[in-house]
Amino acid sequence: MTGWILGYILLGTICDWLGRRRALLMSVSLSGLLGVAVCVSNSPVAFLLLRLSQGAMLAGVFLSSYIARLEVCDPPHRLMVSMVSGFFAMFAELLLPGLAVVCSDWPVLQAVATVPLLLIISYWCCSSVFPESPRWLLATGQIPQAKKSLQIFAVRNGFYLSEELFPAENLLSEMDTAYGEDSETEYHSVLELRHTRVIWRNGLILGLTLFIGTGIQYCFTRNLHSYSTHFYFSYFLRVLTGALACVFLCLTVDRFGRRGILLLVAIVTGLSSLLLLALTQYLRGGLILVLSVVGLLSSQALAMLSVFFASEVMPTVVRGGALGLVMSAGCVGMAASSLMELQNNSGYFLHHVIFASFAVLSILCIMLLPESKRKPLPDSLKDGECQRRPPLFLSRADRDSLPLLRTTRAPASEYNPDNYARLVSATKKMLAKDTLPFKMVAVTPPHQTLLLPHGVISGTQGGARGLENRGLHDGSS
Repeated sequence: MTGWILGYILLGTICDWLGRRRALLMSVSLSGLLGVAVCVSNSPVAFLLLRLSQGAMLAGVFLSSYIARLEVCDPPHRLMVSMVSGFFAMFAELLLPGLAVVCSDWPVLQAVATVPLLLIISYWCCSSVFPESPRWLLATGQIPQAKKSLQIFAVRNGFYLSEELFPAENLLSEMDTAYGEDSETEYHSVLELRHTRVIWRNGLILGLTLFIGTGIQYCFTRNLHSYSTHFYFSYFLRVLTGALACVFLCLTVDRFGRRGILLLVAIVTGLSSLLLLALTQYLRGGLILVLSVVGLLSSQALAMLSVFFASEVMPTVVRGGALGLVMSAGCVGMAASSLMELQNNSGYFLHHVIFASFAVLSILCIMLLPESKRKPLPDSLKDGECQRRPPLFLSRADRDSLPLLRTTRAPASEYNPDNYARLVSATKKMLAKDTLPFKMVAVTPPHQTLLLPHGVISGTQGGARGLENRGLHDGSS
């Protein structure tokens, strides 16, 4: 497990620096050679070191292939492609006990498992079988290589005609206009996440959920030993619940969103764990079995969805290193379960309490995650920082970018061209008149003027004359 943790961290950084294709082929080649060396090793120390190195390389194979699959898919098919790879992993786990019985010796089993890795080395000679990710090439500014990779995809998808140019020439010309000829290649490291806020927070939350999903499984599988002490019973039950978890995610995640289903499985996992922790002495055996199976299924769904969610919200320029850190947290949870088995269940109650508490805590943290359903993958660190938390119950099927708060639209203006034309014509007629509706008159004191209408002026003059005649009449009398 230590080799897998180191491999996720180191090979994830190599994915961001050298590319997905080179990281995969390098990991496959080294893991194949190390597998052959493990088969022929005689020293215990050499065996441990070779197994440690091979585990690191196998982690690089899994990580680079997972990222490459994700980056070449459009948003509607990302989940299905990732879950299909999960089905292949479950199928391999189902075949492993049969291969162990047939081989009957671990060096032979090691050789059988190494042969497929040696066959994949042939990808070095044919770049069209496994081309480099165009998204990573564009994100790092490698424009000529990105054009070549896009042309390979166009040919493989059947868009190339023998007597015509590439239909993607418009896209290539747009790339020239957008990036220019003087674009510089720029690589990023996972250490740059310390200057971010949203990306670092998302990675920490998803790393916690993955740690819980892998570490809490031991709390459920331990209860299965009371029904059957045979190793294969718990092994096959765990694999079958993993397959059911894949089916559950395929049916629900694209419909209800990543964050909603992640919250649901976290609640079910925490509730099952708490019930088993508090009421095991008071529950019947059948109910304990049901809670253990439900908790095992939900915890595996929590782990799978955490990895998939993390691969979608992490930017392309640091996706390898960031996803490697998240998956290494999952390996720490698996190592905690393995440590409990080595200690013969010593400290099991404390282990159960810690992971049950973490499961409850993760329910609150999941509310801070963004939603990545039907959205393009973020490429730069700026794109990753622009992701915001949408409302949980206000999502709409016809709306991709959900706001943080409900917004109200301004009412539409009642514009009528006829009324506007009448207003313009009336204004022109008023401006064209020679007579003004107001007249300037002089009042006492003489240096001030008063603006009065014609009717008021005539009324004022008539009233003044009446006062003068009344005064003369009074004087004569």
